[in-house]
Amino acid sequence: MPLSQALAPLVDLVFPPRCPLCGEGIAAQTGLCSRCWSELAIPGEPSCATCSRPFADGVGEGSVCAPCLAEPPRHDGIAAATLYNDVSRKLVLSLKHGNRISLAPMMAGLMLPKLPFMDDSWLIAPVPLHRWRLWKRGYNQSAELAREIGKATKASHCVDLLERRKATPSLGGLGRSARKRVLTGAIGLNPRRKAVVKGAKIVLVDDVMTSGATSDACVSTLKRAGAGKVVIACFARVLDEALDLT
Repeated sequence: MPLSQALAPLVDLVFPPRCPLCGEGIAAQTGLCSRCWSELAIPGEPSCATCSRPFADGVGEGSVCAPCLAEPPRHDGIAAATLYNDVSRKLVLSLKHGNRISLAPMMAGLMLPKLPFMDDSWLIAPVPLHRWRLWKRGYNQSAELAREIGKATKASHCVDLLERRKATPSLGGLGRSARKRVLTGAIGLNPRRKAVVKGAKIVLVDDVMTSGATSDACVSTLKRAGAGKVVIACFARVLDEALDLT
């Protein structure tokens, strides 16, 4: 029996399990209470065949959303565990800014059902942080999620596949062209990993996908380097118009 399992009853006795969001007592150290679970927005079907954007009922299978028709993406799909709402926002902020790395296994567990195709033939890599932000925070929250997904799927985890070569400000409030300018030259391939990327099937992991500008820059970098397929996996995706469809 692993030591963590052997010590679990003692840990539960000293630190009774509580929901990390509302503090209500729960059965185990990992997870949420039933109320918080019920408030997560899980994207379902029907959805865009290209990016999995949820559609209203009645849209035929294989349909493609207007944004993907207007500008076909370079990625090979988006796998989002949840839509961004109050509950998922609290989880993301707790993981990203609250040093709650212990949330990563639970959040990654919610991402796994959206990645049924993954096995040890895939390579998994996080969206990178600039070294100064990594030094200040102490960890890359996307890398923590990627690590947990790698454990569960046996996929190879390459934490330094991509590099963020310049610090970038928040992209919130910026238009498409402004976001593109900010990210120009910001994301690059680690020169030591060139051989790994050629022809590889890659899952790019992020905690939250807002405009998609950063993940698009990562995908473009990987595709230019010869990646065969790149799927974006995120815990939360900002699609306010889709919240009423869940």
